[in-house]
Amino acid sequence: MNSTSYPAEPFRIKSVEQVKIIPREEREKVIREAGFNTFLIPSEEVYIDLLTDSGTNAMSDRQWAGMMMGDEAYAGSRNFRHLEETVREVFGFSHIVPTHQGRGAENLLSQIAIKPGQYVPGNMYFTTTRYHQERNGGIFVDVIRDEAHDASLKIPFKGNIDLQKLQRLIDEKGADNIAYVCLAVTVNLAGGQPVSMENMKEVRALTARYGIRLFYDATRCVENAYFIREQEEGYAGKSISEIVREMFSYADGCTMSGKKDCLVNIGGFLCMNDDELFSEAKELVVVYEGMPSYGGMTGRDMEAMAIGLKESLQFEYIEHRVKQVRYLGDRLREAGIPMIEPTGGHAVFLDARRFCPHLTQDQFPAQSLAATLYLESGVRSMERGIISAGRDRKTGENLHPKLETVRLTIPRRVYTYAHMDLVAGAVISLYRKKETIRGLRFVYEPKQLRFFTARFEEID
Repeated sequence: MNSTSYPAEPFRIKSVEQVKIIPREEREKVIREAGFNTFLIPSEEVYIDLLTDSGTNAMSDRQWAGMMMGDEAYAGSRNFRHLEETVREVFGFSHIVPTHQGRGAENLLSQIAIKPGQYVPGNMYFTTTRYHQERNGGIFVDVIRDEAHDASLKIPFKGNIDLQKLQRLIDEKGADNIAYVCLAVTVNLAGGQPVSMENMKEVRALTARYGIRLFYDATRCVENAYFIREQEEGYAGKSISEIVREMFSYADGCTMSGKKDCLVNIGGFLCMNDDELFSEAKELVVVYEGMPSYGGMTGRDMEAMAIGLKESLQFEYIEHRVKQVRYLGDRLREAGIPMIEPTGGHAVFLDARRFCPHLTQDQFPAQSLAATLYLESGVRSMERGIISAGRDRKTGENLHPKLETVRLTIPRRVYTYAHMDLVAGAVISLYRKKETIRGLRFVYEPKQLRFFTARFEEID
């Protein structure tokens, strides 16, 4: 391993959790009982869990110490004041509304900012974000650059918004019919691809010209800041904190899932500068989450989040974070494994179309690949393709995204490079016998967000 390219872990391990790998014949029983859906596998039957980086972080000694100082008052918790001060310092927004996790913030924003029939342009959809937007009468429009839909194209900042697409939408529908622009930093379903600072400035200038609000999905904003520092001219000498603060200076607010870059296991928040929107959000958070001073979180959770947010801005942490993911991507790339290029900030995305060329998209190649990878190795991953995309609300037909991927998502501060070597070996071994991967069909299909609980069976 080249220590210059792949830095050692910037932490010492104080506590460990025992894991086991069960025999293949037992894993075959497990995956069948789970309906070939990796979400339905019991965690104790998983050897290396790369299902998600959401809430699967390892907390620091300082965070655990902070948990012991939880103020569990129903109203006016001092931990909320600490979180509020920290968020204002890091992001620069006037107001924060805590929520139990990111989708709670998405729900609040969608209710207060969308009028039925309005359009919500964004740089590629995310499942829960689009659901809340559509549930509240919004119409999602993808305005990400076309290159983001090409898995094999290796260029920087594939998460950028295409300004011409956004301008056309404004011209065709009218600025009054745009609820807000949703800018994700980074873009999850595009492969964890970042957005450049230049693009953020340009989107802000365009939306300001028409009086359109701009809200960020800030879930992995620290990872995005690292890419800006690494790849964008003029930012190499800036701190991660400085870059994050500038990023959000171009936004009117954001939603945040604290379960990612805040390094905690639960929690989120909604931020904004607008006093009227803040008043509406405070009214709704009481209905759906809790008092505006806890919003579905305990005091100890808010304390851990405030500490974790500061820790995530440390350069040594985020450099190791991004480069550990890159290490896995490099191992797979060297073996010729088809994947989304370039490697993103939180996961390696296998290109299931090229991995399983013998399967059509309607045979669910990404779902099949994720299930078979567990069967062969005990490694759990996640489908991000036709199953996640869902159905067209009008026609009922399956949506067919251009990207059909399996996400190998790396939890923060949890696994080592040795674990990445094992994962790489498992994927490479499976690729050598990829023709054995069989397609799937639905046995049970939920009406909403089907990828969480759907069940499948193999096609003969």
